[in-house]
Formats: sequence, C-alpha cells, structure tokens
Amino acid sequence: MSGLLALLDDVAALAKLAAATLDDAAGQAAKASAKAAGVVIDDAAVTPRYVTGLAAQRELPIVGRIALGSLKNKLLYLLPAGLLLSVFLPQAITPLLMLGGLYLAFEGYEKVHHMLTAADHAAAGMKVAADLAKGDKALEDEKVSGAIRTDFILSAEIMAIALATITAPDLVTQTLVLGAVAVLITAGVYGVVALIVKADDLGVRLVQRDGFISGPLGRALVYGMPPFLELLSFIGMLAMLWVGGGILVHGLAEFGFTAPEHIIHGLREALHEALPVAGDLVGWIVSATGNALVGLLAGAVAAAVVAIGGVPFRKAKPGH
Repeated sequence: MSGLLALLDDVAALAKLAAATLDDAAGQAAKASAKAAGVVIDDAAVTPRYVTGLAAQRELPIVGRIALGSLKNKLLYLLPAGLLLSVFLPQAITPLLMLGGLYLAFEGYEKVHHMLTAADHAAAGMKVAADLAKGDKALEDEKVSGAIRTDFILSAEIMAIALATITAPDLVTQTLVLGAVAVLITAGVYGVVALIVKADDLGVRLVQRDGFISGPLGRALVYGMPPFLELLSFIGMLAMLWVGGGILVHGLAEFGFTAPEHIIHGLREALHEALPVAGDLVGWIVSATGNALVGLLAGAVAAAVVAIGGVPFRKAKPGH
C-alpha cells in the first residue's frame, strides 16, 4: 500500500512539474512572439506579392502551400537547428543569421534596382509574358518556392529572437516555446495574408448585394485593393532591407564593429529627447531607415560580387 501511495505521490509531482513547465512555456511563447512582432509584420508585408498575377481561385491554395512550407521551415529545420546550435555551437548562430540578413538585403536591393532602372520596365513586361507562357502550374510552383525561400530567412530571424528570449535552460521548455511560437506566428501571418488577398473578392460580393452600406464598402474594396497590394509590395521590399540591414548591424556589433549601431542608436536617442511626444515613432523611423540604408549598401555589394563572380559562367553572346 505504501509503495502505491509513493508511486501516486511521484505521479502527482510529475504532473505538477509538467503543468508548471507548460505554464512557463506558454508565458515565454507569448513574450517571444511579442519580441518578434517586427519581423512578423515584415513577413506579412512580403508574402502577398507572391500571389499577384495568378488566378483568383488559386490564391488561397497558394497561401496555404506557403504557410505549410513556412511551418515546415520552422518546425522541421529551424527549431532542431536552433536547439542544436544553442547547445553545441552557439557562436555559429550570429554568422548564420548574418548570411540570412545579407540574402534579404540582396533581394531588397535587386527590387530597388529594378524599380529605379527604366530599362527594366521593358524587361519586367517581357518577364510577365514569359511567366504567362509557363502556365499557371509552373508559375505557381515558382512563386511558392520563392516565397518559402524568403520565409526561411524571416522565420530564422523569428526563431532566433524567440530563442534569445527564453530564460529556461532545459531543452523541453525551449522546444515547447519555439514550437508554440512557430505555430502561432505562422497561423497569424498567413491568416492575415489570406484576408488581404481575398478582400477584393469580398468586395465583389458586397457590390452584388448593392446595399446602403455594402455597396460603397464593396466598391471601396474592389478599387482600393490593387493600389493597397502595390503599397504592401513596396513595404515588403523595404522590409527586406530594414530587417536584413538590422541583422547585419546587430551582428557586426557582436563582432566588435559597433559604429553603425552606435550611430543609429545615437540618432534615435537624440530625436527621442528632442521630440517627447512623437519621439518613439520618429525614433523607430530613424532606426528602420538606418538599418535599411545599411541593407541597401550590403545588398549592392552582394549584387556586385554575384555579377562579377558569375561572369566566367555566362555564355558569350554571338558577336562578342
């Protein structure tokens, strides 16, 4: 009898420990999600541009495929990799994040370059024609692959921020927290993205009802969503630059090159003191702009290196 009571006492103790672990994990997951909010917003801004130019009936399936790829990125690759690196090789986390930041900066620079170069407008038109010639399936697969690649970098930053906020040393709590962050953030981001890309369809249905409120609201959605998506695509381009630049600035500071971080921080603090009312907003704008400029410069350097390094592999054109 005493043995049974001792066993039940041990089970109760384990249950209490498990409950405490789950409660601690839930609290830390909420804290980690809040810390990663900036990157989450960037992720939501970047994603909708991958469904533009495709059939309306394929928009939600595409968002679903990207969401599934994002969840796989976080749970199957980034979560185990983050735990292993934090245990066995924590010094490698920063360089790997910086490589990801450089990739984002490169992508952002390429989009800025295409936007500002007049000759690329004609090239963009040719690309659209080439995309249409591929057919919906090929174009869809290409866009989904591109979205998942970009998501991998943003997800890595989210998971790294989450890992850095976890105070519990045990791997069980860390795993629970990172898993919760992965599921919650993926569901939140791609739920918002699904609402954004289907808002124009909702607008059409509201217009068809032609009610006193539904009619004007539907027309506003129908006519407002294309420019809104363009704006969101532009914000996504900026997001690549300021997130990538921010990763690089923070990484350089960890390696002892603190000048960019000190300059940005100094400007932010000076404006915060000079403008007590809107200081936080202006400070954030200054910080984001500084990081974006660093990202733009790094992206330009990366693009130059890629262009020069790719010269030997390009086929010579006839007559050259």
